[in-house]
Amino acid sequence: MKAGMTRIPGAELGSIVFIGVIAAAARMTGFDLLMFPEFGALSNDIMKRPYGTWATAPVMLVITPLVTAVAGLWITDHLAFGVASVLLDVVVTMGVIELIQSPIAPGISAGLLPLVLQVHSWWYPPAITVGTGALAITGIVHRRFQPKPAVSLARDEVDDDLEKAAAKPVWLLPFALVLTALAYLATWTGRHFLLYPPLVVIGFEMFAHPLVCPWADRPWHLPLACTLSALIGVSLVTWLGAGVLAAMLSMAASVVTLRVLALRAPPVLAVGLLPMVLNSPDYSFAASVLVGTLILTISFRLWQATCLRFMGLHLPADR
Repeated sequence: MKAGMTRIPGAELGSIVFIGVIAAAARMTGFDLLMFPEFGALSNDIMKRPYGTWATAPVMLVITPLVTAVAGLWITDHLAFGVASVLLDVVVTMGVIELIQSPIAPGISAGLLPLVLQVHSWWYPPAITVGTGALAITGIVHRRFQPKPAVSLARDEVDDDLEKAAAKPVWLLPFALVLTALAYLATWTGRHFLLYPPLVVIGFEMFAHPLVCPWADRPWHLPLACTLSALIGVSLVTWLGAGVLAAMLSMAASVVTLRVLALRAPPVLAVGLLPMVLNSPDYSFAASVLVGTLILTISFRLWQATCLRFMGLHLPADR
């Protein structure tokens, strides 16, 4: 949601430190999935925008990924990776978000990650909850020391009106078609990361909220940003191992990438952290990220240029 890019000195540094703490906990416990990649997106946005959509929903921040992670694990235990299991996973996780009226879209990624990585450990949901709980508390404390910016309130009201105008179920069909195509391609090639979990979050926000999604008007920047983050993440894990330093440097490099590209897309930060939870990541991961993101971007622009025009929802051109 566009609530304005509140510029708080040290906000990015705070999120990088948070990732370092989580990475240290994962290292000490030996449980890699404590490093849930979406912590990159969540911590950065919460630290930068203490009155933003995610930061002001601490209960949902804890509950949503927990419930979707449980659902994703159950599906992974009963179905092999394929078109049917991917669509079921996404439908269930989106249904959870809709049912509990949660704004935490990265919960979709929490549900899809077990299927893509073939995670079967039931320690995964509580591990995520440890991190989201710590982040929720951090966000509450951080917000108490930050004044509420009046300009963001006015923009929030405008964004709410725009979102109501855009909230038409017509987006579900094109989004489902893109997911189906990506799932089929990932199954056929064996490259599951053509449908890397943060990509579904990126696509969901673009298709469902095209007028308020902060990266929907700059979609051609996404393939570059995601691929660079993936390349950096793989390189750091290759050189340094999946430890604290690699996680913090990957997070920092992804933050710099987004700043250079003038792109506010928190899910991109999760892409650079994904190699931290992979077994022997290599550069084919970055290639899969590039192809998957390009397919999503091209599909969105085609939909934007056709269906949205007929709906009378005119988006700004990609800058």
